[in-house]
Amino acid sequence: MEQVSDRLARLSASATIAMNQRSKDLQSQGIDVINLSVGEPDFNSPDHIKEAAKKAIDDNYSFYPPVAGFPELRKAIVDKLKKQNGLDYTADQIVVSSGAKHSIVNVLLCIINQGDEVIVPAPYWVSYPEQVKIADGTNVIIDTGIESDFKITPQQLEEAISPKTRAVILCSPSNPTGSLYSKDELKGLADVLAKHEKVIVISDEIYEHINFVGKHESIAQFNNIKDRVVLVNGVSKGYAMTGWRLGYIAAPVWITKAVTKLQGQFTSGATSVAQIASVAALTGDHKPTEEMNKAFKRRRDLLLRHLGEIKGLKCSVPGGAFYVFPDMSYYFGKKAGDKTIENSGDLCMYLLESGHIATVPGAAFGAPGCVRISFANSDENLEEAMKRLKAALAKLV
Repeated sequence: MEQVSDRLARLSASATIAMNQRSKDLQSQGIDVINLSVGEPDFNSPDHIKEAAKKAIDDNYSFYPPVAGFPELRKAIVDKLKKQNGLDYTADQIVVSSGAKHSIVNVLLCIINQGDEVIVPAPYWVSYPEQVKIADGTNVIIDTGIESDFKITPQQLEEAISPKTRAVILCSPSNPTGSLYSKDELKGLADVLAKHEKVIVISDEIYEHINFVGKHESIAQFNNIKDRVVLVNGVSKGYAMTGWRLGYIAAPVWITKAVTKLQGQFTSGATSVAQIASVAALTGDHKPTEEMNKAFKRRRDLLLRHLGEIKGLKCSVPGGAFYVFPDMSYYFGKKAGDKTIENSGDLCMYLLESGHIATVPGAAFGAPGCVRISFANSDENLEEAMKRLKAALAKLV
């Protein structure tokens, strides 16, 4: 009998992965699709990182690594957090995993019991609510909008906390909105959380280095809650290393011990060669990361200029990451031939089939009026994509 577990049946498939695959399917048929659905840099990993990986292979890093990560990588992470973020951690407070996504689900599985509530601000990355489901937790969604730059307020956070609240997930800079929290905004949230000693903060900072407004701020900087913050980061976005699958947490020792115990039964340590390459990423030349950031800012401005010319479209100015997240609900109810655009899913499918542009419906991120558009693509492709977008929308009546 073909029957999957109840746990799997409760999960939704990743809309970002699905749209990316649909784009590739059309491309394989010879259709010129510009893929603006993908959530990864379009740059190659820097040469010094690749050289470190080649050397690691020659140096026979082909055996099982420690479950929590090689000592040299954990030290590099500790040094990075001190130098770049002003945060004090020790090596036993670091656990390396197979990507930041892996890191987050590890933590949830270690701290959530059935019925525990996890606060998830919306718009959210598509995997947060699904990972909470995997851990048998209950999602408590806080809705936000363009008027608040898609950020929650201390009052909203306070009102969402209940006796069942066990964790809150924050993401700054944000996927899908590109919004980021200032130090003062984070302090306001930290002061609320300080009153609720049972609540763990999972702070996803994977887009740290893609920042267009200044210094990255972490909620782990506030001493009144630091002993309940799990900082999540990795090398995927800032160093163009998505395929290397390397993420990490910095957290209280009781959590890192729990995660190491769990990971020891799931995956063991992250790939040895990727770990050594990540040491080079964290300790080596940072100029490639800075150049990528400049390119992303230029591309952001390119998209904002075009989007600002489109009737009925509302868009915030992302301060980081590589997404714009416009409200496109103006086009709901309009028709393409005999088909009516009912929602963001219909709109994205229309843009894919008619305009040959791949985007992701905002409904997947908890924002049904919006569409996520990635600018992790070349300037030339983005210019062409915007022409196609304008032409496709102009046909809707």
